Amino acid sequence: MPTMVFINLPVTDLARATGFYEALGYPINPDFTDETAACVVVSDTVYVMLLTHAKFQEFTDKTIADPGTIEVINSLSAASKDEVHRIVDAAVMSGGNEDRAETDLGFMYQRSFTDPDGHRWEYVWMDEQAMTDGPPAE
Repeated sequence: MPTMVFINLPVTDLARATGFYEALGYPINPDFTDETAACVVVSDTVYVMLLTHAKFQEFTDKTIADPGTIEVINSLSAASKDEVHRIVDAAVMSGGNEDRAETDLGFMYQRSFTDPDGHRWEYVWMDEQAMTDGPPAE
C-alpha cells in the first residue's frame, strides 16, 4: 500500500471551506464527511481533512494558530503550468488570495494562495526534461 497523506486543517466555516475546495475541482468523499469534517480528495494518496475548530481541537491540546500566522506551507505538484494557473485562478475567484508573486526558474514554475481560513498552498510544475538536461550552455 502506498503512503497516504492526510492534511488536517481547522476551518471556521465548514460549508464555505468545502465549497472552496470543490471550486478547485476536488471531490468530497462522503464516507468521511459529516457536520464536523469534510474529506477533500486531492489524489489517490493525498487527502485534505477540513475540520471545524471543535473537531480539530479533539486531536491536540495546543491552541489553533491565528489566521494571520503561518506554520506550514502545503505544496502540491501540478501536471503543467496551465494546471498551476487553473488551480490558483480558481482559488482567487472562490475567495482565496494569491499569496505572493509567481516564481519561474525555467525548470520550475509556481504560484501560491491562501484559502479563506489563511492556509497557504503552493502549486508547482517541474519541467523534468529541463531538469535532466541541466542548465543551458553558455
